[in-house]
Amino acid sequence: MNQFKRSLAIAEKNIRIYYYKGPVIIFGVLIPLFLFLSFYIGRNIPIKALIPGLLGMTTFFTSTSVGPAIVPWEARAKTLERLISSPVSIWTIFLGDVISSFLFGILVSTIPVFVGLLLGVKVLNPFTLIFGVVLAAFCFASFSVLLSSYPPSNVPASSMMLSSLVKFPLIFVSGVFIPIKNLPLIGKIVSSVSPLTYFTELARYSLQGSCFFPVEIDFLALMFFNVLFFVAAVKIHERTLPQRL
Repeated sequence: MNQFKRSLAIAEKNIRIYYYKGPVIIFGVLIPLFLFLSFYIGRNIPIKALIPGLLGMTTFFTSTSVGPAIVPWEARAKTLERLISSPVSIWTIFLGDVISSFLFGILVSTIPVFVGLLLGVKVLNPFTLIFGVVLAAFCFASFSVLLSSYPPSNVPASSMMLSSLVKFPLIFVSGVFIPIKNLPLIGKIVSSVSPLTYFTELARYSLQGSCFFPVEIDFLALMFFNVLFFVAAVKIHERTLPQRL
């Protein structure tokens, strides 16, 4: 419990420092907004069919925008050394990073939900949506911290670039713009390895009442990716931290 309280203190520090950084605003808010507008403008698509994809894209981009910036900035500012020398474990430090990314994702993800409600979209399964957003935001936050672990660079732009190279392809294979059921077989196979696919399916089920994968599979897949990404992030950072100091 003491270590968890220290993780919360690290998360609070990250919130005060990194939420207003330029790359976080650009990759977390502006890019998903422009992607959505470019897909929506000029197409006669019901808003009810667009909100699940917008919610999935917003949660994904916002939850992964803070993590890649924290460790390189901390290493460059020499504050990472102070954190490591303090009485906290490695997992405590990175849990704090994940929590700060997670809260940013939760905060911004409420916007497309409220927009949908204002436009008359009904939430058919609110508990599924809430639990799905929480699971997905933590999953994507852990994924972003994993992306910042390698290469062990102290230049934030390097981590952000690697993160973008991974995130953008996932957007187009995860059912955000085209439902999984409308994809060819190879598309369905590729989409099944993306964690974003399962959250987009949960969002579509919560708002439209139907999805391609069973809801239980979506939840189990997100839980699996949560554990996988967080454990992998901590283990890889343990190996690469000496190269950053």
